[in-house]
Parts: sequence; C-alpha cells; structure tokens
Amino acid sequence: MSYLIKDLPTNEKPREKAKKYGISSLSNMELLAILLRTGTKAISAIDLARKLLLEYRDLEGLMQARLNTLEKINGMGEVKAITILSALELGKRLQEKAQNEKIQIRESKDVYTYFSYLFFHSDQEKFYVLFLDSKNYVVNQKLLFIGTANQSLVHPRDIFKEAILNNAVKILCVHNHPSGRATPSLADEEVTKRIKKIGDLMGISLVDHVIIAKETYYSFLENRKDIWE
Repeated sequence: MSYLIKDLPTNEKPREKAKKYGISSLSNMELLAILLRTGTKAISAIDLARKLLLEYRDLEGLMQARLNTLEKINGMGEVKAITILSALELGKRLQEKAQNEKIQIRESKDVYTYFSYLFFHSDQEKFYVLFLDSKNYVVNQKLLFIGTANQSLVHPRDIFKEAILNNAVKILCVHNHPSGRATPSLADEEVTKRIKKIGDLMGISLVDHVIIAKETYYSFLENRKDIWE
C-alpha cells in the first residue's frame, strides 16, 4: 500500500524523525524522500525514493545514473533528478577528500583497496590520475578521460598539466575494465610506455599504471618491470 508522507504517523515522517533523532537516524529511503520533497498524485516521495533504490539497487548504483535517464522516471523530472545527483556528488567528493588526506600508496594493491569504489557499476572505461608527493601520499585525484585507454584519447599533456598544477612529484594512473577482466590491451601497454617516457623527461615519475576489474587488478609495475628499466 502507498502512503503520502502527510498521512504517516508524526514520529515516522522523515523531517520530524530527523529533528527528533538526528539526520543519521534516517534510512537511505527517507533521506532520498527529503531531497525529493514532494511526490505526485500517483506516487508519494517515500514511494518514489523506494522505487529509485529498487531501480538502481543501491546508492552506488544511483550515483551512476545519467541525468537524462533519471529525469524520465515517472514522478521525477529534471529538478528532482539534478537535486539527487548533486547530493550524491557532494557525498562522493567528501569521501574522496577524506581518503586523499590519509592515503599513502605503499604497493599496487593499495590502489585497488582505496580507489576501486570510483568504478562501482561503471559501464564505461574511466581513466583517473592520482597525484602524489615525494612520500607517495595522494594529494589529489582527477578523472581525465572517459573511453578506451588509447593514444587518441589519453593525452599526456593533460596529465602532466594537472600534475604541475597539483605540485605533484609523482603520478599514478588507474583505469577500469568494465568487462571484469584486468588483462591489459596493447593500447594500455603503449599508453603506459608513453606516459612513463614523458614523465621521465619532465621529472615527474610514473609510479604505476593499475587496471581495476570487478574483483581483481593488474599492475604494470608488478608485471612489466621492463618498462621501468
């Protein structure tokens, strides 16, 4: 049975519950309902929130939603869709900032441990660069390219421009394979060699290039030490 928020008992209404018990007491569904603010004649904000979580499985899935798809869901529209995606993006940025302040890359596995979340439910290849200081602490990270990691898309000039802006001493490249297989392609290998060579010339060393799949990863440093010789 569908209920309008106004018809719920006072102690079960999201806003009243938040005021009495704190924001952290709310479920994901209730938080989404507050962001949605209102439903429609056909569906309440609570039921619309429940529908979104079922449609996208969880918040991580919802974070990957495209605006033009989300806004077409019955009861949503452009304003609600932008509000939801903006709130999720803020949460993601806070998580990234908190992680970057603490993370030191000691081995390639650390990249998988701390940064695999960037690719949850992603059906596209995304190419990130981690900018490191002299002790391998991550000072920033940036998504630079979307699409197959080949030389026509991955431009070293953009990578090293960002490295200079971030005062990075070292960089570490990481991208995903949505197929679930971490085995590098010939293009992955060529891009890695190219970035390594230019980094050496510029005095900003490439620490590693890590490919992340669903439950595994591939490190060029671990498996292709010849590139670093």
